[in-house]
Parts: sequence; structure tokens; C-alpha cells
Amino acid sequence: MMEIFQVDSFTTEAFRGNPAGVCILDEHHDDRLLRKIAMEMAVSETAFISLENMSLRWFTPRVEVELCGHATLATAWVLYCKGIIRENQLVKFNTRSGELTVRVKDGYVEMDFPLIKVEQRSKLDGTKTALLGINEHNIVFYGNAGEKDFFEVESVETLRNIRPDFSGLSNLPGRGIVVTSKSNDTRYDFFSRYFAPWVGVNEDPVTGSTHCALAYYWNKKFNRVKMAGYQASERGGVVIIKIVDHKRVKLSGNATIVIEGKILI
Repeated sequence: MMEIFQVDSFTTEAFRGNPAGVCILDEHHDDRLLRKIAMEMAVSETAFISLENMSLRWFTPRVEVELCGHATLATAWVLYCKGIIRENQLVKFNTRSGELTVRVKDGYVEMDFPLIKVEQRSKLDGTKTALLGINEHNIVFYGNAGEKDFFEVESVETLRNIRPDFSGLSNLPGRGIVVTSKSNDTRYDFFSRYFAPWVGVNEDPVTGSTHCALAYYWNKKFNRVKMAGYQASERGGVVIIKIVDHKRVKLSGNATIVIEGKILI
């Protein structure tokens, strides 16, 4: 038996934010079993943590991913609630993206991630843009953040009205699409949405890892190192950002455990 949890990340309310599975491994298990557990959990990502060496891995229902912010946050919150880590303790996770550090303080989980550079592209992919559901005249910026497409659109209204053709998009080459806009709400600096049908997640509710790129992009436009982003999915969630040394970004958010149990295998 293994302990397993479902946690809503980047929110203090159940059934909002981004749900993640968290599984505490009691021993080594092969990747096929981890993928099956992720499929059974049926959320965008499930985190698997080994307490022996603090190895942390993330699986979607289809594939293993290099980095996942909301499932990292969820893992830290579970370990804190179970008394495995303490308030303000610096915790180091060993991951495929290198060492990631987290700290729980005043009800928030603070994660230290690398900034992801956003680079402009000279040519717009018209087919992908059409399937995404954006009029080219509404695009302020088009580029990439690593393997992901990155768009800024002219308004929050345009952002909220996007209705992608996920079937069509999944037939094109791609990894994920970040769409963002300047905020029209004084509580936040920018809004965003994230689509990734290529890995089985049509729209992610709140995406920690994309905020590594969003922090880079909006810092260049606003010249601010502290910002708040709202991800405007149906569930919605808030990510607090602090850029450190122009190379790292601290992402902070709340979490709440909604399911706790054991998986019988």
C-alpha cells in the first residue's frame, strides 16, 4: 500500500486551483506502474516522492514531464501537513530538472525555479493560431518559451474568449501554448491560460512551470521583480512571483488537501 493524496494547488478553496495527485513511495516502483497510477488519478499531473532520497517525479496520464510547479507545491504541502517537513524548513527535491528547493511559510509554499527565457519568433504560425482561436490582429507578441508557444494578446477579454480546436492542435507538432495578457484587475499584474493537448491536458487549471516564462516576459515589460498572476481557467488560481538575480524565480501559492487515502497495490 502507498499513501496517496489529491491536492488543490494555488488556492485556499477546495475544487478550485489545480488538482494534483501526490503519491508517497514506500519502495522503488517501475515507470509502468507510476504511469498507471497517474492514469487512475486522472488529473493533469501526479507527483511521486521518495522520502529516502527526496527524489520527485511527475507524470501526466500519458507521459513523464520535466517540471511541474503545481504538483511540486502539492507535494510540499502534503509533507508539511503530515509533519515530515517543518515551517520555514528549506527542502531540496531531486528532479529531472535539477535540484528544486521549497519552503512552507505562513500558509504559502514558496518554490525556487529557474527563469525560462521567452524569445520572439519572426514568423507567425497561421495554422496553429487559427486552431487556437485567436485573430492575428489581436496578437501583441508571438514567440516561444523552450518547447512551448507563447502569445500575448491585446486584452483579458480576448484571452477569456479563446476556444481552441484541441483535436486540430494535437495533430500539429507542439508541446504547449501559453497565452497571456496585461491585467485589467488591480489585484494582478497579468492574466494567462495554458493549453497542452499534446500531453493529454487540453487546458491546465493553474500552471506553476509556465510562470517561470511569464515572470521573465512581464519583468521585461514592467521592470518589476514582484508580481501576481491570475490563471483564467474555469477553476482559476493565483501565483505570486519574485525574481531573484535575473536567473531564478520564486513562485508561491496556497494549497488544500481534498482527498487522502491508500492505493492498494
